[in-house]
Amino acid sequence: MKDIEAELVDARGLHCPEPVMLLHAAIRRAAPGALIRLLATDPSTRRDVPNFCRFLDHELCDTQHEDDEFAYTIRKVSAEAPAEAPATTDA
Repeated sequence: MKDIEAELVDARGLHCPEPVMLLHAAIRRAAPGALIRLLATDPSTRRDVPNFCRFLDHELCDTQHEDDEFAYTIRKVSAEAPAEAPATTDA
């Protein structure tokens, strides 16, 4: 992977769903094309991170596993849809 600076999300020691929640928050803050590097120790991230990327149309660029630590590099591809405004009623 090229030496492009990525935002680091350190989720080591956290358990499901916290690593993906931190990843989602970082993705929301990032501009399209930005890289996020997630470090985790929870083995469920092997399933959760690829699914997160697939469902939200982000690119899983790299996955590494060494000892009990997992590292993922994700590129934000899509823009997040803006939250819908609450419905109002005219009285």
